[in-house]
Amino acid sequence: MIRLGTLSGYFFEGPRVLAGFTAPAKPGVYVVMTKTDPAREQFAVIYAGHADDLSTVGFPFQHKHSARWVKRAGDRFKLFVAWFEVPGGLPSHREQIVHELLAVYKPSCNDEQYESTWKDEWIGGYSTPGTTGPLTTSRTPPDEERAPDEE
Repeated sequence: MIRLGTLSGYFFEGPRVLAGFTAPAKPGVYVVMTKTDPAREQFAVIYAGHADDLSTVGFPFQHKHSARWVKRAGDRFKLFVAWFEVPGGLPSHREQIVHELLAVYKPSCNDEQYESTWKDEWIGGYSTPGTTGPLTTSRTPPDEERAPDEE
């Protein structure tokens, strides 16, 4: 099991070697990965997608982007897959999860890319007298607020 995504994340089954992988016939989100260091269990997400039926995606190497995956990894046996079943989830729910994964990992084999950017105009100012005050937390995580000499 591997945990992917932001905040609490999603618990993906895998990783499994892509060569010879048989996907379950269930709706879900999947990622294709390669190891960043062959000696360690650290992976880089190079593709993210979703399907109504994971068994129809074209695993292991019939997917329309599988040639990109092999080129990026350097060898078809250096590719791994992990999947997150979303039973009863709508396609829009799976798509939202994929967009999050694209923003977090920026997989090089996906055509679409999404930014995980925060802009002030998205929330703007607000006033709620008597119920709550303005936001008091910083947008910068606490580790980044410390000066290098404070560590």
